[in-house]
Amino acid sequence: MEITCIAIEDEPLALEQIKSYINRHTQLRLLGAYDNAIDAHEAIQRLNPQLLFADINLPDMTGLELVSSLHKAPKVIFTTAYREYALEGFELDAADYLLKPLSYGKFLKAVDKVIDRYFNITEPLEKNEKEEDIQLSDDCLFIKSEYRIVRINYSEITFIESMHEYIRIHLINDKPIMTLMAIKKMEEYLPATLFMRVHRSYIVNLSKVKVIERSRIVFGKDYIPISEAYRNVFNEYLDTKFLK
Repeated sequence: MEITCIAIEDEPLALEQIKSYINRHTQLRLLGAYDNAIDAHEAIQRLNPQLLFADINLPDMTGLELVSSLHKAPKVIFTTAYREYALEGFELDAADYLLKPLSYGKFLKAVDKVIDRYFNITEPLEKNEKEEDIQLSDDCLFIKSEYRIVRINYSEITFIESMHEYIRIHLINDKPIMTLMAIKKMEEYLPATLFMRVHRSYIVNLSKVKVIERSRIVFGKDYIPISEAYRNVFNEYLDTKFLK
């Protein structure tokens, strides 16, 4: 599948470099390239790209401020020369970040990871299906996906991710499964003793949480941000698990 994208970079040489990398990738189609966030903001609203490459250190408005100002942001790969800015990017639900100086190898690795995670997915059910089409039992749920009814054991789920009107259920040993449902509705269905909302876009299986660093839960190569709105409740849960 073809993925439309926009690049934003205020350094001319770096902008040309990222443009050339995008044009070399067979699955990416460049809609536009901009050297400032103001013009890029207008283009994003008009062109509705699926993926955004944004430098964090932009004049007038930073890449972080640009993304946070968007009503419906595309998936974002931030570029930066400063590793410490990466955490702020993850707080905005960034798909990934690239540390400068860029190389095509780094670019390819990040893009392929993002494509695999967000774009190569099981087909969701049609929009005319009812989102109430979910059945629960003590240890599993049944959902409709790709015209099938699929059983998912709670123990197989690592985390659940919001994709606007869809949710993606990430599994331990299988590909993610998508279904038409708001994450808030899924949160209401799931047992609170096993699952917790830690971000507007993420619910985690508490039994699978093993590593936490810099306000992020680490599931292998996936970093789930713990947002300010949910941090106190999550910290209270952690406090009950610490040895006294």
